[in-house]
Amino acid sequence: MIDNFLSNFQNGVFHVMHLNAYDHILFLIVLAIPYLFKDWKRVFFLVTVFTLGHCVSLGLTTYGIIKVNVNLVEFLIPLTILVVALFNVFTAGKKSHGKTIGLLFFVTLFFGLIHGLGFLSNFQGMISNSENKFIALLEIGLGIEVGQLVVVFIVMFLSFLCQTIFRFSKRDWVMVISAVVVGFVLPMLIHSDLFK
Repeated sequence: MIDNFLSNFQNGVFHVMHLNAYDHILFLIVLAIPYLFKDWKRVFFLVTVFTLGHCVSLGLTTYGIIKVNVNLVEFLIPLTILVVALFNVFTAGKKSHGKTIGLLFFVTLFFGLIHGLGFLSNFQGMISNSENKFIALLEIGLGIEVGQLVVVFIVMFLSFLCQTIFRFSKRDWVMVISAVVVGFVLPMLIHSDLFK
């Protein structure tokens, strides 16, 4: 029992923190980059909503409620990253992140649903030997949550260092990091199998 939990939990953490899943890390970067440590509650809720989106889409596909077009999902994932990165670029230095938090939670949940669909093939392999798929989903979801919180903490810590020690303005920091992420994401969109 505990072995299954640890295995599923580790798989969830590994899914987030593995360098081959850098699209997940890129999304977490652009999600967290506008916030400071004093905003930790807001960031925690955003990450949890993103995890919830993952779990809902994995549950819906696991139980055959929805079917997935893999090429469409592989296109939509970098598109979600691009949308958040561009939002950051155009709102850097403004108070819009605080004012649109309801919309931001909804968008994060929706984007979590999309990112969860991208994890489907790995997930199905992980739970193939599980007696209770729902419990396995919860265990993997917990691992995803912890992995995401670790990545977000690292992002926020680096932001803190760069804004306090190296004296980057918050606006410049958000714009530069978001623009770098856009540079990573555009080739993913251009080379998407959806248009081949």
